[in-house]
Amino acid sequence: MLSSHYYKIFGENDMKKKRNKKKRSRSLFDEEMKLKKLTKQSDPLLKLIKIDFEIFRHTLESATLQDDNGKGGRPPYDRVLLFKILLLQRFYNISDEQIEYQINDRLSFMRFLDLSLADDVPDAKTIWLFKDKLAKAGLIEELFQMFNGELEEANMIANEGSIIDASFVEVPKKRNKKNENDDIKNGKIPEEWQKEENKNKLSQKDTDARWTKKNNISYYGYKNHVKVDKKSKLIKSFHVTDAGVHDSQALDNLLDDKDKDKELYADSAYVGQEEILKKHSVIDKIHEKGYRNKPLTEKQKESNKIKSKTRVRVEHVFGYMENSMNSMKIKSIGKKKAIFNIGMMNITYNIFRFLFLSQDRSLQIA
Repeated sequence: MLSSHYYKIFGENDMKKKRNKKKRSRSLFDEEMKLKKLTKQSDPLLKLIKIDFEIFRHTLESATLQDDNGKGGRPPYDRVLLFKILLLQRFYNISDEQIEYQINDRLSFMRFLDLSLADDVPDAKTIWLFKDKLAKAGLIEELFQMFNGELEEANMIANEGSIIDASFVEVPKKRNKKNENDDIKNGKIPEEWQKEENKNKLSQKDTDARWTKKNNISYYGYKNHVKVDKKSKLIKSFHVTDAGVHDSQALDNLLDDKDKDKELYADSAYVGQEEILKKHSVIDKIHEKGYRNKPLTEKQKESNKIKSKTRVRVEHVFGYMENSMNSMKIKSIGKKKAIFNIGMMNITYNIFRFLFLSQDRSLQIA
């Protein structure tokens, strides 16, 4: 039985709430006043409103509206709105459920999405389905290059040389038996997983991700191989592989005609790719590598030191993703979705890098 003291405490709280409610009568201008405060406090999303996301509309609609044009039911959510939600989700690295909650909770999110308190917010399932359709359509590279086209028109990408590097993107670890891992490495799906009773188990297993080690640390997932403009630090192209693929194996996929007669910087992991460098006619600025019984000469060490001053700029890209974008981890299953999510990561980075550079054009060489 509850004591009278319990009722006294909560009774007093109810009275306080009623008194406070009278003091805080809601105003029609409450939302506007709060947004003005957010603006004064340098809301980071306010700058995003300047981006014209309409450039993505045709591609987004052509890939995802086919199944939503039936008669009856709720009209489909605006595709540009959903894409902007994915950018928020990628920047803050939060789940579908969390992004739905945060949109409803944060005025800054609502302002960026051009939503009012009375507007309907897409739920977690809608956001997941939209991502799933885009991943299956395989259009992330097209969306990435679409925005890069705008960057080039704005003379943000200098194309005076590039830096290439790769970073791990981890996915949730799955503990498999040794024979299961052996099958996966050989491109096979374990027989046990293919049984009808294990259908749900198979859907939760990423048979594309791989384990690898670097500096005695184990990683499970994929690699984000990027080519970065040496001047602006904007990502010019990317390629996704499982984590077990050596960095140098993605080199040919990253280079294109714009690299002809331009400098290419990279660490010593890319040594030995002379044929590919010759094929694309790039100027080799890759770090030289020492070998057993054949260490680097003082001249080579000095050359590497000079190259490092430029090559290190790519570390700023991954550092921003790891810190400002709350880590380079994804929670999807399978390579198609990994490619999409990593592509979104790269687009999101480029958008925020563009906003930084736009503050002052002199910052392009910072």
